[in-house]
Amino acid sequence: MGSFSGEFWDLFLFVVTVGSIAGLGIFVFVQSKGKAPAPGSSAESTGHVWDEDLRELNNPLPAWWRNMFYITLVFGAPYLVIYPGLGSSKMFFGWTQISQYEEEMAEAEATYGPLFARYEREPIEALAKNPEALKMGERLYASYCTQCHGSDAGGVRGYPSLRDGDWLWGGTPDRIEESILKGRQGVMPPWAAVLKDDGITQVSQYVLSLAGREHDAAAATTGKTLYSTNCVACHGAEGKGNILFGAPNLTNNVWLYGASPKAIEDTIRNGRSGKMPAHEEFLGKAKVHLLTAYVYSLSMK
Repeated sequence: MGSFSGEFWDLFLFVVTVGSIAGLGIFVFVQSKGKAPAPGSSAESTGHVWDEDLRELNNPLPAWWRNMFYITLVFGAPYLVIYPGLGSSKMFFGWTQISQYEEEMAEAEATYGPLFARYEREPIEALAKNPEALKMGERLYASYCTQCHGSDAGGVRGYPSLRDGDWLWGGTPDRIEESILKGRQGVMPPWAAVLKDDGITQVSQYVLSLAGREHDAAAATTGKTLYSTNCVACHGAEGKGNILFGAPNLTNNVWLYGASPKAIEDTIRNGRSGKMPAHEEFLGKAKVHLLTAYVYSLSMK
């Protein structure tokens, strides 16, 4: 079901919400009709018994407790008028989560915007050496980037480290800023149908040889021919990669999806797809400029 908006859903929510409040009111009223037992007599048992002799008695709720239920139900009516809970209707005050969010963002921008803006005109290389600017960039990183790249920016499987100086799309300040602003979409196509199992093994052995790792020399020789036919367009004749495509360097032993022969074979066989979301609309250029300075500074250490 693609959408939960429309007259039907508005009516559905109205019936469920108002009906629930009314139904709970009736339930509390019915369940509170009992009377306390007369002095010297015991209350009627409900028939529920635990631990052989622990009986549940049908005593009515204390008045103060019962009235608290009524108060919460009565409170629900004006709450629905102020904070809409009946479908798409904005009720009498026009409050929405979106409007509150926009108001809070506007207030935050008025307060903190000038702090970010004063650094926007400075070169990223200079900001990367400015302790105050780096502290602000680090807080932005902690808020928006740690979920993927880790709190130490060391990356995890499928999400690159920002500390090792290896950049799929280029590590200059301008390229890093462009990656954060516009996002990136990296795709490694699957080669199972073209290379078959033997070809995948041979190409993976050649890739291992490019990185100076232990490999099967005979398989790598055949794999080099397959590589030159199928892989050179993206990764280059020497396996150095291409920042225009986000194609990784295969010679430096930096592996985004694992360094084992099996992981490399899996990448060739099934392909990979990675996406870096764009942050320009969400953060704005001034914040991204500071964030870029912080990220750039990490690879300088």
